[in-house]
Amino acid sequence: METLSDSARESSEELRWMRLDNMAKIYPAAKRKDWSNVFRLSAWLTETVDGATLQTALNAILPRFPSIAVRLRRGMFWYYLEELPEPPEVKADGSDPLTHIEFSDIRKCAFRVVYCRNRISVEFFHALTDGNGGIIFLKTLLAEYIEQKYGVPVPCEHGVLDRREAPKPEELEDSFPKYTNDVSRSRWEEDAFHMSGTTELDNFHHLIVGTLDVKEALALARSYGVTLTVLLASVMISSIVSIQNEQIPRRSRQKPVKVLIPVNLRKLFGSSSLRNFVLNISPGIDPRLGDYSFEEILQIVHHQMAMEITSKQMSSRIEANVRFEQPLIVKLMPLFIKNTAMKMVYDQIAERKTCITLSNLGEVKVPDVMRQYVEKFHFILSVQATTPNNCGVASYNGKLYISFIRKIRESTLERNFFTTLHKLGLHVCVESNQRSRNGPWYTV
Repeated sequence: METLSDSARESSEELRWMRLDNMAKIYPAAKRKDWSNVFRLSAWLTETVDGATLQTALNAILPRFPSIAVRLRRGMFWYYLEELPEPPEVKADGSDPLTHIEFSDIRKCAFRVVYCRNRISVEFFHALTDGNGGIIFLKTLLAEYIEQKYGVPVPCEHGVLDRREAPKPEELEDSFPKYTNDVSRSRWEEDAFHMSGTTELDNFHHLIVGTLDVKEALALARSYGVTLTVLLASVMISSIVSIQNEQIPRRSRQKPVKVLIPVNLRKLFGSSSLRNFVLNISPGIDPRLGDYSFEEILQIVHHQMAMEITSKQMSSRIEANVRFEQPLIVKLMPLFIKNTAMKMVYDQIAERKTCITLSNLGEVKVPDVMRQYVEKFHFILSVQATTPNNCGVASYNGKLYISFIRKIRESTLERNFFTTLHKLGLHVCVESNQRSRNGPWYTV
């Protein structure tokens, strides 16, 4: 981290700052008045959460995460992250998950910790980190909470960091520039089909979570010779194809059906960064070419992902992103011009190219001593600016949790998705948040 000039001093103490990583730079520019790119990680404990202990646990771990304990600030040429002058206050959870965070609040603190009954949740502005960095933060917070609440030492393993240890330089690095190559890949893709529905006027977010047995789901995927992510993406594509067939019966007017899947680059390149280090791929099919059996969709998605997820392919895509910010004219361009340009790029090459995001966080592992205190984890993505649905996936302790969130009333996609899984032989338990006569509340 670096030091700002005297103008950035607060309360006579000089605050530290750091540049946004390569991927993070798009998020402040892409924001809307009623939308910011935020995701939530939640853990359910076996007992009711003690808010005071949670606050002291948060205070204790924040120095270990200087790239997350920050607020977003506006500079002349780029946004940047600045160290918080003091820890944020943990708060009781609101009426529904991922309620809109005003951009003015992100400029005060770019994450929030909330709790309700036996649930602890952390919501992150995506410019700070991705799901992989976020889950390390949450697990470290849980470990500190358990130590303080129950007096049980938790070993620093499975992503639990030692809060007494100084942050490591490799955890704070922007890993993208380290793994470029000399070839830059084109970002062009054809626009995809977009689902639509009746928007909730009060901005209520419907949440539906399907719980499956991990072993059953993995056995089904292996019977087809594919990974679990390929299986879930194929079910998603099949479900959306059914929706498009109903809304646009004429095949020649249909559009491709593609699912955006974030890929954790740490596994490819060996990075230990706690900041953003993912790239997105978008496997899918073109329904205009004819009908597809489910087995065909599986094989297409399987081969598309196998071709894309290699270090060479990803390096060329990283090069395209990094190259954008290298020219001197871009570096010297005022921020308001950069914002306009990046927002246009985001609108042209991001949401328009896919139908929905399917982000699989994978298996959440914790030290054995924590298992008796933590029941489950959920991973919830905010809905995007122009697409009404999103989906996050995580597994823990033998269970697979698939979390759909939407800002429209119609639950057609979720119904199609879970019905397809059931027809494939998987047992699914579905829960949802609810509305009462006095308003909505978050119960899942």
